[in-house]
Amino acid sequence: QLQLVESGGGLVQSGGSLRLSCAASGFTRDYYSIGWFRQAPGKGREGISCINTQGTASNFLDSVKGRFTISRDNAKNTVYLQLNSLKPEDTAVYYCAAQRARYYCSGLRRDYDYWGQGTQVTVSS
Repeated sequence: QLQLVESGGGLVQSGGSLRLSCAASGFTRDYYSIGWFRQAPGKGREGISCINTQGTASNFLDSVKGRFTISRDNAKNTVYLQLNSLKPEDTAVYYCAAQRARYYCSGLRRDYDYWGQGTQVTVSS
């Protein structure tokens, strides 16, 4: 069983930055790609970006391209999402998720096997 714990969320002013972390534990011999999603109040959960076990990233959300960057540190079993130039419309609960895949990762919620509990990001104007 894989456990994921997000951290790093909080309240920030428009234009500010945050770095979210997703710490994984309970590994088996399987390999996992990691995705970041977010869900704003009253909206569906949308895929932001993902990173495979080789460190190759894919980005899915046009509204955050150039502002959000995903990275991973395999030695620490942690994936990061750097959020820069934050806007009030970035306010949401941010989730990380693990997909049992080594070289591929998806932006679709249904493709992920494990989820963290989420971390709140609030951007004030």
